[in-house]
Amino acid sequence: MNCKITRNAAKMILKELEKEENKDLKLRVMITHSHGDHAHYGMDLDSPKDNDACVMTDKAIEVLLDKDQPLLDGVKIDYLYFPKEGFVITNPSKGNAGDH
Repeated sequence: MNCKITRNAAKMILKELEKEENKDLKLRVMITHSHGDHAHYGMDLDSPKDNDACVMTDKAIEVLLDKDQPLLDGVKIDYLYFPKEGFVITNPSKGNAGDH
């Protein structure tokens, strides 16, 4: 499984992971809703579960992905400042360029 995190997103995620209350947690990306051939994604901080793949990104952030969810393989996490500030999770490898 694979996950990409942009530089902007990594800065924001690392701020949360470095907090004392989050020291034992990892970033989890999950599917919040799926239909047809694409999904909508969410993320949270969590502990590893039995069915997780723990993926190390090039930004040295470990990401938990459910091995049984093929639409999670290849997700990309970005943090945008415009037009609305916040995280955007897509999966370009599966043809998902964003929410609709």
